[in-house]
Amino acid sequence: MAKRVLVTERIADEGLEALERRGLEVDVRLDLTPEQLIEAIPPYDAIIVRSATRMTPEVIDAAANLKIIGRAGVTVDNINVDAATAKGIIVCNAPTSNIVSAAEHTMALLLAAARRIPQANASMHGGEWDRASFVGSELLGKTLAIFGLGRIGELVAQRARAFGMKLVAYDPYCSLERAEHLGVRLYDTVGEVLPLADFITVHLPKTAETTHMFGPEQFAAMKEGVVVVNTARGGIYDVESLADFVAAGKVAGCALDVYEDEPCHESPLHGMGSALLTPHIAAVTREAQARAGRQIAEAVWAGLEGSMVPTAINKSPLPPEMLDAIAPYVPACRMMGRLLLQVLGGTPKLLRVELAGGLASSDPALLVSGVLDGMLTDRKAADVTTPDTVSIASRYGIHVETAAESDAQEYASAVRVTADGVEVASTLFGLDQTARIVSLLDYKIDIVPASHSLVMEYDDAPGRIGTIGTILGAAGVNITTMQIGTKPADGRAMVYINVEGEVPDAVLDELRDAIDLKSLWRIVL
Repeated sequence: MAKRVLVTERIADEGLEALERRGLEVDVRLDLTPEQLIEAIPPYDAIIVRSATRMTPEVIDAAANLKIIGRAGVTVDNINVDAATAKGIIVCNAPTSNIVSAAEHTMALLLAAARRIPQANASMHGGEWDRASFVGSELLGKTLAIFGLGRIGELVAQRARAFGMKLVAYDPYCSLERAEHLGVRLYDTVGEVLPLADFITVHLPKTAETTHMFGPEQFAAMKEGVVVVNTARGGIYDVESLADFVAAGKVAGCALDVYEDEPCHESPLHGMGSALLTPHIAAVTREAQARAGRQIAEAVWAGLEGSMVPTAINKSPLPPEMLDAIAPYVPACRMMGRLLLQVLGGTPKLLRVELAGGLASSDPALLVSGVLDGMLTDRKAADVTTPDTVSIASRYGIHVETAAESDAQEYASAVRVTADGVEVASTLFGLDQTARIVSLLDYKIDIVPASHSLVMEYDDAPGRIGTIGTILGAAGVNITTMQIGTKPADGRAMVYINVEGEVPDAVLDELRDAIDLKSLWRIVL
């Protein structure tokens, strides 16, 4: 019986389609009340939510079959993680899905507040031509204080530096080395930063420590004419106090995208000309929504298959900064493990995992787990997790070696896996961080693998590809993409062909007879 997934808020069609392609039964039920959710959830194996659905202890207690909760976004503050953990339910998110959108919205608010763009726009729409009332400020040379140098704070720092801003920050969890790499001067206390800033932006989670972190004392310590921005979580600024300081002119302007109670229809800032307010839209871009849908679909499917979920909040094996760097490569490693298993026809005796380029200094354990996870897919339950990687490998007679190489050649980062001498390498491409095979059997190629593929190795000669295409076409097999690698010194070539659907055995036999193939593999990922 197909596993069932309940989706309670709108996610991108790409995410729904990815779940359905995996054979999952997906039910989209929007706008459920808490009572309706409690009534609906018992038969489901997984649930995907965004920010509005409250996964309370009561809801989780009613989830008799639930194995995983997926949040199609970054934060999980609408999910009671403790209650889920107590029931053995994985909670995961899509931590990198909207970080670019959030950083760009932060910069948009900074610029809009500095140049008074909303006010000038309203004036024009009112039929006025009033240039004198909208004298703005440049960002060049101004000091931006960033509270929280996590994923989004880092991207904001990079963009602000491009505008020529001076960067200071407070983040007790950020190392001096990382801050220096970002071009940010790090301070030990909030109080040291406040008097320095012309602009302030916060990128912090909402916790007991950060709620109303900025109140009357903090606003009083700020520079005269400061502009404050918040695209993180409502309540980090005490809005009552902020409104007082905006009215007094000490804070020249504020730009908020998040609020303590949402939807927010009124607040002390509503109606204030120096307050720029947007309705929690920092992450609302087509690109971010598509990424969130695809990423959470991948994570939920992995959890339901008993595989490792690298973005699991309550089972994360590594600190966040390390997880950020290597977690996106876990699906690629899982893919390479599955591919090698099929090429070898069984599990290897020796497995070598090499991290190259930007990954070279990372802990390889999570990626080794990913490779084993894919390689042992048909032989394990939910076994392969980072702490027991060595014991799991040993159980199947696999000796694991790891290595690091600073040079990833033309790629920023890559992972190379060798199993009993059979090699495959992968890198990630684009904002969606799509896995691409860049080497296989020591042939250099560059292709995004599909669910069904053929890999053929043969003596290189004219007409080979034409013959392959003719045979597949006559059999009604559609080729979607194809890559050829050659070894001129050996007179050998290899072709990696993505196809639609599984290729019958009779067609494979015909290919072998027509070309005298050295090797042929039918790959299913």
